[in-house]
Amino acid sequence: MSDPAALSIAALGAGLRDKQISPVEAARACFARMAAQNDKVNAFVTPDEEGALAAARQAEAEIARGDYKGPLHGIPIAHKDLYCTKGLRSTAGSRLHENFVPDEDATVVARYRAAGTVLLGKLNTHEFAYGPTNEHSMFGPARNPWNPAHISGGSSGGSGAAVALGLCAGATGSDTGGSIRIPAACCGIVGLKPTYGRASRAGIFPLCWSMDHPGPLTRTVRDAAIMLQPIVGHDPRDAATVRRAAPDYLAALDDGVAGLRLGVPSRYFYDRSDEQVEAAVRAALAALAEQGAVIEEVDIAHIEHAAAAALAIYLAEAIAYHDDRIGPDGHLYTDQVRGFLELGNYVLAKDYLHAQRYRTLLGQSMAAVFERVDFLLTPTLPIAATEIGQDSIEVRGVAQTPFAALLRNTEPFDLTGLPALVVPCGFSDAGLPISLQIVGRPFDEAGVLRVGQAYQAATDWHERRPAL
Repeated sequence: MSDPAALSIAALGAGLRDKQISPVEAARACFARMAAQNDKVNAFVTPDEEGALAAARQAEAEIARGDYKGPLHGIPIAHKDLYCTKGLRSTAGSRLHENFVPDEDATVVARYRAAGTVLLGKLNTHEFAYGPTNEHSMFGPARNPWNPAHISGGSSGGSGAAVALGLCAGATGSDTGGSIRIPAACCGIVGLKPTYGRASRAGIFPLCWSMDHPGPLTRTVRDAAIMLQPIVGHDPRDAATVRRAAPDYLAALDDGVAGLRLGVPSRYFYDRSDEQVEAAVRAALAALAEQGAVIEEVDIAHIEHAAAAALAIYLAEAIAYHDDRIGPDGHLYTDQVRGFLELGNYVLAKDYLHAQRYRTLLGQSMAAVFERVDFLLTPTLPIAATEIGQDSIEVRGVAQTPFAALLRNTEPFDLTGLPALVVPCGFSDAGLPISLQIVGRPFDEAGVLRVGQAYQAATDWHERRPAL
């Protein structure tokens, strides 16, 4: 079998199940890549080779005696450093928790352990997930594997870079304004934000309680379906999780898109998109139409206010969480994150309430659109990954900050809690990935995965790997 670190979760899992390769070999292959490449992208911040090899040996013994747990058994993964991992340092990218070692796992971590995964270590994150670039972390910036002078996207930037390079087979992220989808888009991989309440937030450092979503980053849509399966479901530790049965996410994955109605917003998502981004996404829409999908233009009423509402909610909820530490320990935060937290003190109660009222209005607007179409398709990002340290950009004659541009197309679906999948769909002239976003009705993760799988079955963008 070829290099196990280069294989998808589905392919590696089949090899592990059939005993053609061992979990120990798979883990060692990932650590070999890590040794050769991690310094270039700064993805892993706390590797755990000893613990991983012990878990891999256990998985090998279990599989050998016929105690096979399923398609993730023996698969080497890594967790964003926002996730608490029992016995392994968990910092949230902040000096505030530089030496924090949890005594229990986050629920998602525990569920992956129960599925038999092998934990390789922890991945870089923008401090407390408070930014879309992963530039501001106690460990320094995570870098883009296609060009290390550029951002890997945030806040799950270590996860995006590590998966793209094959340093792990899959990784976890968290998404409050786009922090799974942005790094997936920047690094040319797949990222899935499930519906709000589908997977537990317990044991994950919060940024914004009412908008935080945990989910996976992988190299293929099939892998995302495999990684989603064990983490969904009610958790008594998280009151937001729903008591709702989850489908088999692989069951209808290959059913295609013939007859499905795909909505394309007529404004907002393309208004400030780079021409190369728009061209790549329009080509992706054409590829889906060739498979029988019906493309229909739609309008999402009131969408233009999403960024302002999201910002008011972030600012208020984030400072509420950090309120008892920002005073005495403010010097331990990075300047950028401390600045945002302090700004939260100036959000009035009426501002927060107006933002929440708008949030309800936007949800109603999207529900109306979903009465006409089955899915929404947009560019994930209006731009390709910016340079590290870049503080302004201009797209179609409009000057803006990278922060605003990176969040523009993803934030609306954190506000509404809808499931959203992103898949690579091209490259810019500078060789940086471009990505397509697929959004579905509440709890229709199976549907967005089905559309993404149909697109990947017809294209090969997801098979391309960075030269590093």
